[in-house]
Formats: sequence, structure tokens, C-alpha cells
Amino acid sequence: MMEQRTGRDVMNTMDADVFVAGGGPAGVCAAIAAAREGAVTVMAEQGGCAGGMATQGLVGPFMTCYDKDGENMIIKGLFSEIVDRLVKKGGAIHPSQVRKGTAFTSWIRDGHDHVTPFDPEILKVVLDEMLEEAGVQTLYHTTFAEPVMEKGKITGVILHSKSGFERVNAKAVIDCTGDGDVACRAGVSWEMGDEKLKLIQPATLFFRICNVDSDAVEGDITKNRENFYRKDGVNYRSFHWWVSEARKRGDWSLDRVSIGMYRGVKKDEWYVNTSRIMGIDSTDNRSLSKGEMEGRRQVQEILHMIRTYIPGCRDAKLMSTASVLGIRESRHIRGESRLTLEDILQGKLTDDRVLVCSNSVDVHGRYGPRSNEYLTIENGEYYGVPYGCLVPCGVDGLLVAGRCISAESQAAGAVRVMPPVMAMGQAAGIAAAVSVKTGKEVRCIDREMLKERLIENQVYLG
Repeated sequence: MMEQRTGRDVMNTMDADVFVAGGGPAGVCAAIAAAREGAVTVMAEQGGCAGGMATQGLVGPFMTCYDKDGENMIIKGLFSEIVDRLVKKGGAIHPSQVRKGTAFTSWIRDGHDHVTPFDPEILKVVLDEMLEEAGVQTLYHTTFAEPVMEKGKITGVILHSKSGFERVNAKAVIDCTGDGDVACRAGVSWEMGDEKLKLIQPATLFFRICNVDSDAVEGDITKNRENFYRKDGVNYRSFHWWVSEARKRGDWSLDRVSIGMYRGVKKDEWYVNTSRIMGIDSTDNRSLSKGEMEGRRQVQEILHMIRTYIPGCRDAKLMSTASVLGIRESRHIRGESRLTLEDILQGKLTDDRVLVCSNSVDVHGRYGPRSNEYLTIENGEYYGVPYGCLVPCGVDGLLVAGRCISAESQAAGAVRVMPPVMAMGQAAGIAAAVSVKTGKEVRCIDREMLKERLIENQVYLG
């Protein structure tokens, strides 16, 4: 357990009701939600913009926010508001207009109905505007260093930036670092990836291309669409016929058999989700550094293959590579509740659920570097994420939102994607504000009151 710092090297001290560590999809929604509830809110993000994987990581599109059958939008609240603002600025296509098996889903059908293509540059602006409107004190280029602990309760944090060390005193802290950094350093128990299999899902470095003749791309898919299949845990999907040809000619060395290309908002722009970097520990800076260098190497090989083999891509231009690795998995904290694979497959809905979603279990690399495990709901249209999954065991004053919530590795493989993560953030932000208002510990708040506040904020709970 971390001891409280003396403060001799702390340059500045701030007081807040709620502090949010991390400004990714979960963190930005947590901060906005808490501030809108009247809580004095500070959010620290180590990058230069909000959005995390969606902006710095170039991860797109937003995966489905609809129920299993694609009939109803079930992830609403702040996620829906962000999408509506993006659409108004020409920075997204509303999920109601996007169907499975199209270029927007890389022609994937299962679990991909009603995804949301978006422009990350416009998303940066939308999130800045929403943070400012809510009154969040946003600190970019600022990294969480350590918690301030008093008798098993987190009462603040130490931050580090170009300004030196700063301290924020807070009545509630929300860990949205993705890796559970705050929880870990505060003494919360956790496991790394799937400890039984000794497996952490691989990382990916996304990149964007433009100047693509999308009609030619679609024409090639149309000619080969019936040649999609799955064998030995490996999906042979878009352009696997060209990957095979490139491998024969010595132009392909990667352990991938398909090219994941997702059309963007503009017709000639595409996201590429293909690189696969195994064994990356996102809690270790050396591992991350090695992974990002390998990711950039893989991007060049993938781009060469796309330009050389895929019709319509000869003149494709590289718009940008992600500034951070796309991380699928790291720590899973130990919480009051634990989301399980069975909960997801059976569509379990607990009374204390704070969101519902239908996202499928998607575990990359489960059967080897080329493979993935993909499981959809067996019973019902959606499942719930209990509030207890956001409440760490053993430390007071702390909530966790994002991919590192309390969940089995396979279950986390479903809720790690951005729409449910954003819903988790909104729930954590409102819960923290309720805790501050009522003076009750975050694990002891009235969960019916939380449910009422969520519903009043347009959150759908089934």
C-alpha cells in the first residue's frame, strides 16, 4: 500500500470532488457525467487529446451499440450524444444507417450490425467541447503517478507533468487508465490477461489510408464473397486470397491470413486493423516501446501488400499511423462482482446493472497468432454489467471503468470495445457524484438512486 507523500516536491495542490485518471472513451464519459451531476471534476490524460483508443489509437469504427438482432439501440446516454454531435459535424455515420456485412464492418456479419464509422479528428473537437461545457478541469500531458492513501481509502492522487508533481485531493477517484494503474498502485488485487492459459490478447497498431478506389475494392469482395470461411479457429475473410498470393511471392511474412479494412466516413478513407503484435505487456514501458516499433514495421509491410495486390489500392496514401498501440487486454481488477463468460452467453441481467450491451466475446490469438475466439449471445438480446464490476475490493473511494473492470478474460473480450466502455464511464461518473452528494462510500451508495440517475440521463437498462 502506498504511503502518503510528504509533499515537499509537490508544486501545486488542487481540491476536487471527483478525479478521473485517463481521458480515453471511459474517462471522458466519466468526467463529463460527474461534472454534469454538479461534482467539481478534474480529469488527467497523459496524451494531448481526449478519446484514447478512438483518437490516439485510431481504433474504428465504434462496435455495435444495438441488441443482438440489430433491432434496437441499447447503448445510449453519452455515447449516443457523442455520436449525434459527430453526425452533425459530418464526422460520423449514424449506426442506424450501417448494416452488417458491408465495407463499414470489413464485410463481417456476426456481432457487427450497426457499427459507427467516425472521424477521429472531429471526435477530438467534440470531446473538447463537451468537457468544457460540463466544466471539467482537463489536464492534458499529465500522468497519474501514485495514489494518496489514508487507512485503506484513496483520498487523492499525485500527478506528474511538465509542471512537476501536483496533488489532487478528491472525495472519489475513478480509474480509467485502461490498465488499472490507480487500482494496482492502491493495492487492489488483479490478474494479468488469462492467467490459466498464460495468454494476453495481442496488440494492434491501427493505421488509416485514403485515395482508395472503393468501388474497385468492393468489386473484388463481391467476386470472392462466397469464399469467406473459418477453419481451425482462423477466419479466412477479406482478401485472404491476396494474402495467400503475397505469401507465395515473398511479399508477406506476418501471421495473418486476412486484411481487416473498415471504410471510414469519406468513401476513399479506410481504417486498417491487421497488424498483430504478440506478448505485449501494456503495463511495461519497454514492452510498449518494442511493440510500437514492431507495429510500425508491420504497417509498412501491410501497406505494401495492399498497394501491390488489392484492386483499387495502388495509389492509396498513408494518412497516419496510431500514436499508441491498440491494447485489447492487460489487468483485470478484483471487484465486488465478476462478469463471466456464462453471464454473457446466457444474457444475465442483475438488479444492479449499470449498462446493457450485446457485444460478442472476441478473444484474439486464443488458438495461436492467426486465430480468434468469437462467441455471440445464446439466450436473450443483451446482457448486463453489474455495478459491482466497477467497485474494487479492498480499497475505498475508488471506482474502475474500462477494459480492466472485474471480469473473466473471455468476458472482458466482449466488453472491452468502446461503446460499452463509454457506458461504464458514464455510470462510474454518476456513481461518484452520487457518493459525493450523499456522503456515502462509493460501494455503499443507494443503487436504486444510481439506477434512477442513469435512466434520467438517457441510459437504457432494459
